[in-house]
Amino acid sequence: MAQDDFAHYPSLRGKIVLITGGASGIGAEMVAQFSAQGARVAFLDFDIEAGTAHAARTSATFLRCDLRDITALRAAIAEVQSRIGDPQVLVNNAARDDRHAIESVEPDYWDERMATNLRHMFFCAQAVAPAMRRAKSGSIINMGSVSWMSGSGGMPAYTAAKSAVRGLTRGLARDLGADGIRVNELVPGWIFTERQESLWAAPEAVERHMLKQCIKRKVMPPDIARMALWLAADDSRMVTAQHFVVDGGGV
Repeated sequence: MAQDDFAHYPSLRGKIVLITGGASGIGAEMVAQFSAQGARVAFLDFDIEAGTAHAARTSATFLRCDLRDITALRAAIAEVQSRIGDPQVLVNNAARDDRHAIESVEPDYWDERMATNLRHMFFCAQAVAPAMRRAKSGSIINMGSVSWMSGSGGMPAYTAAKSAVRGLTRGLARDLGADGIRVNELVPGWIFTERQESLWAAPEAVERHMLKQCIKRKVMPPDIARMALWLAADDSRMVTAQHFVVDGGGV
């Protein structure tokens, strides 16, 4: 289906949107989709080559940032504010589902997994919240995962971090709601990005996965991005503290 076959949201036109992990995968699709809606998009990523190329394709603003470094993260968000204005939408997308055995995990690795998959979400929200409070509006979208909901193994630090996104979302929604700021969790199923296809999407694995899905088709990055558009738009103005699973009916 062509882009014009899907919804356009007038309330997103001109809105300033900040997306983490926007150089590849789901994040890159979100950058493209929000840009196509006429939003003013900035994205953060540590991959300077992919980020620069994607910014050129979409006319979005790219800043290289290692989100594990909170000082650098705060500086990057301040630069976004200086260059294009205060984010009115934050999509906390960045994460990495590296596999790891229980026996291999040491404290430093555990802490790094939390920094990669959870900690930056809070500090991004903290950084954008003051301006959202002044404006009495805003939408924060935290990316979760069905991995912990379905009892996936082989990556306990990742599933622990992603399960915590639910609590973070509901807590922020309560704390920020009085100022008109909405906070929701978007929960992807197995999304067939280039990384997933290259590392884990062997035909037999895909076949087993499809047995669990109600809709027997691969869920793709645009399917996630379109839900993010709705959560960012004024159409969902009374929706907060919720989670939305997009997985073809797999959990």
